[in-house]
Amino acid sequence: MSRIRSQTRSAARVAVLAGALAVGGPTGCGYNSIQSQDEQAAQAKRQIEVQLQRRADLIPNLVATVKGYAKQEETIFTRVADAQRGLTGALARPGGSAPGELASANDNLTRALAPMLTLVQAYPQLQSNQQFLRLQDELTGTENRIAVARTDYNGAVQTYNTTIRTFPTAITAKVTGAKPREYFQVTDPAALGAPKVDFGGTASGVAPSAGAAGASGTPTGAGTTGGTAR
Repeated sequence: MSRIRSQTRSAARVAVLAGALAVGGPTGCGYNSIQSQDEQAAQAKRQIEVQLQRRADLIPNLVATVKGYAKQEETIFTRVADAQRGLTGALARPGGSAPGELASANDNLTRALAPMLTLVQAYPQLQSNQQFLRLQDELTGTENRIAVARTDYNGAVQTYNTTIRTFPTAITAKVTGAKPREYFQVTDPAALGAPKVDFGGTASGVAPSAGAAGASGTPTGAGTTGGTAR
């Protein structure tokens, strides 16, 4: 019986869509707009993923460089490595991850990076290390591109979500099963106050360990990093 009802609903949807197409064509019923805007949002999400992957790829080399000067801060480095794996895991999930999940994984990485980057203030030689400076510039540039991609994606999602909720395209959206897209944003209220990664100063609420204070800045195998950043 339920199967018959399902088939009846499907047939009714097809009939409604066929009627809309007959009256206004693909453009008049909004079908083309829905498909086009959905694809634009999908492309914008892929651009976010590209930049998030680049950010994740830079982290191992950054950790290796800082670790050469502050090897004793193993707990901090472990947290960064765990957060980096969380982001790469979300990016590599078959079928893709929801934008909110990607945003949370990226936010977790930002939180983990903040205490590590405060160590820079305690090691003057690290601040002038060319490998670190190059990685700093690449990471900052990538984070700026993530911000731009996030804005583009959320804008595309807003346009698409508005279209499928506005008459008359809302009828076509319902018939075709078009669903609202999720914004790229952190949904956990506790994460809204996450520290901003800032190479120029100390992240709020984090202080270098006693071992780092007054350190001479002599690296331990600082010349070796975890590979070449892509």
